[in-house]
Amino acid sequence: MNCPRCGLPEELCVCDEMTREGQRIRVRSDKRRYGKVVTLVDGFKDVDVHKIAKELKRRLACGGTSKNDKIELQGDHVRKVKDILTSMGFSEDMIDVL
Repeated sequence: MNCPRCGLPEELCVCDEMTREGQRIRVRSDKRRYGKVVTLVDGFKDVDVHKIAKELKRRLACGGTSKNDKIELQGDHVRKVKDILTSMGFSEDMIDVL
């Protein structure tokens, strides 16, 4: 079976890696009601945000949600998120920590 985007066989397809490396992702923290801090991750295009959110929540042992190509994680995890996204195949230079 061939990939519908690049036409290569699925085992040779590099679309996901190319898509991940071309992302411009912003990671920042925000203070919500009652002084609660959340970490916001956005800027995703053409990737499964729900899958990435699930992996981030599992590795950080926190709750969170993903809506409208944005991920909200409960707690202040700004420093850790960059390392985890890099290990997941995203380019370190394209991740902005604000």
